[in-house]
Amino acid sequence: MREIDLMIFDFDGTLVDSGNDLAEAVNHSLRMLNLPVCEEEEILHFIGDGVAKLIERSLGEGNMHRFAEALQIFMDYYDAHLLDTTRLYPGVPEVLEYYGNTRKVILTNKRSRFTERIARALDITRFFDGIFCPDTCPCTKPDPRCVGWLLGTLKTPCEYGKIVIIGDGVNDVLLAQNSGIVSCALFCGYTERETLMALAPDYCCDKIDEVERFFI
Repeated sequence: MREIDLMIFDFDGTLVDSGNDLAEAVNHSLRMLNLPVCEEEEILHFIGDGVAKLIERSLGEGNMHRFAEALQIFMDYYDAHLLDTTRLYPGVPEVLEYYGNTRKVILTNKRSRFTERIARALDITRFFDGIFCPDTCPCTKPDPRCVGWLLGTLKTPCEYGKIVIIGDGVNDVLLAQNSGIVSCALFCGYTERETLMALAPDYCCDKIDEVERFFI
């Protein structure tokens, strides 16, 4: 087993299953603009690079002139419905308890107003030393500067080989590879297994509780 001093967790698709609420908000925006809606599975593949990219991908190139309208509709709707069906993935509370003595943070490309509300509502804020989002950080995944900035903010000197990022997205694995920390890819989220495997992450899990076999 590998000794770890800092665990970095992604949020959507890793700790929380928020896909249905995100998809509903996207399709509400499209319907309000009289545009064709998307299949939920397609929208799930758009998640990971922040809300602007989510809306861009859902609109498609031909409708980008509606971007500002769509974004505002999405933000208002999602703000009111972000906890309709969003839940923790099975095993998340147990894993966070298991690593109770290890420093942990959330690093996500989701905006803080949404991330923090969901984390509080699902009672996981207490497990983390910080929640870091695009509007609270100077850089976003997979920018390797994220890691140095996190360590400076936490005032925690750590060997990069003792830091792991756990997530379901391409950006999580790329952040690890760009910065020299350890990657642990989850297959239970919104990115296809084959896509993640092609990036050759250091560790892979079908479910989040499997990390307990790899790290101490």
